[in-house]
Amino acid sequence: MSDVLRKEVLVGLSPVAGGSTVDAVLEQLQAQVSGGLWALGARIPAETELAGRLGVSRPAVREAIRALTHVGVLEVRRGDGTYVRSTADPRPLLRRVARASARDFFELQLAYDVQAARLAARRRTAADLARLEDLLRARDEATEADAFGAADAAFHLGVAEASGNPVLIEAMRFFIDRLRESVRDVRLDGEVPEAGPAAHRAVLDAIAAGDPEAAASAAAAVVEPTLAVLETLVPREPVP
Repeated sequence: MSDVLRKEVLVGLSPVAGGSTVDAVLEQLQAQVSGGLWALGARIPAETELAGRLGVSRPAVREAIRALTHVGVLEVRRGDGTYVRSTADPRPLLRRVARASARDFFELQLAYDVQAARLAARRRTAADLARLEDLLRARDEATEADAFGAADAAFHLGVAEASGNPVLIEAMRFFIDRLRESVRDVRLDGEVPEAGPAAHRAVLDAIAAGDPEAAASAAAAVVEPTLAVLETLVPREPVP
């Protein structure tokens, strides 16, 4: 890209100040698309250029791009760059997701985990099982709340990845940060039970045994006790 074109595609972007860095970056990237500065089919600037222009880290830019990719606004083409795929504005949807409660996310996790475990039991490979063993061990060894939330989310995502269903995998990746936060919050709240190592081991054992229904039942047993308590603690609000 020439220097002239590079300057043109960076017009409209300004340094991020305060608040949630990823959310602020996402807002600016979406504004570039909605405002027509990045046209449909155009390649957007590289992460390093965006990070420099916005005054943020590359991981913050990467997370914002990932979010816009999951909702279909951007498309990452490996070895080529990131392109504008749609000019639709997903921010109302993302705001609704951001306002969702822990109960909402555990309900979602129940639906995803049950089907992911069922499919993983049918399709898992030896490599999948070895990786799930590593992820489960990391979960069992985590003690600090943030580390535990990350390790727990990684195991659940690993089960989804073993399912071999690309749509399910991408959906889990999209929601994984909020699922991780929900697990962390539950661990910090003494009133809400969390599934222990034995319950998660039962999921992996059923997947390894190639028993889809046992895997689905074990996955449900991981989430349902927590969800039952959240139903009594978290008020249900009408869907807008």
